[in-house]
Amino acid sequence: MAQEEVQVTRRSETALERREPYGGLSPFRMLDRFADEMERVFDEFGLGRGWLTPRFGFGPIRALGRAAAWMPDIEVLQRNNEIVIRADLPGLTKDDVQVEVAEDAVTIQGERRRAVEEEREGVYRSEREYGAFCRVVPLPEGAITDQAKATFSNGVLEVTVPAPPEAVRRGRRIEIEDKR
Repeated sequence: MAQEEVQVTRRSETALERREPYGGLSPFRMLDRFADEMERVFDEFGLGRGWLTPRFGFGPIRALGRAAAWMPDIEVLQRNNEIVIRADLPGLTKDDVQVEVAEDAVTIQGERRRAVEEEREGVYRSEREYGAFCRVVPLPEGAITDQAKATFSNGVLEVTVPAPPEAVRRGRRIEIEDKR
């Protein structure tokens, strides 16, 4: 058998190179960076992460690159003379959750543990999910935190805090004058 000699030529220094789309970032990573920037803007205004809903980076998209974290959905509203904070905590019990109230914020934290094992038609399936979470919800100045109450029913935690007295939270309209 005869051997063939193969010559390999080097690419010249001026040859075109293949560029990665999006500057080397995946579209998901770009969205994640955008969300980080938005979070920074909210932090600068003093609203912090507690005011934002859990962003996409904590769900399946971030799971593509790193471990996914779970954050419960939170709703904050004013009902009559109370500030109401609701957290959706499916699959948890009141013993899995801790609520702490400070003068300026309510902290909801806990740990989610879930294991599913089933065998059907000769196929065994096992899934485990676990992880700690912590959500901080800022309170308005003057909220009466020593009268806060919490209830838990059907996977929904509801924390009520008496709202600040009307005089503290009421604003007033001012007239705008022409400067001459």
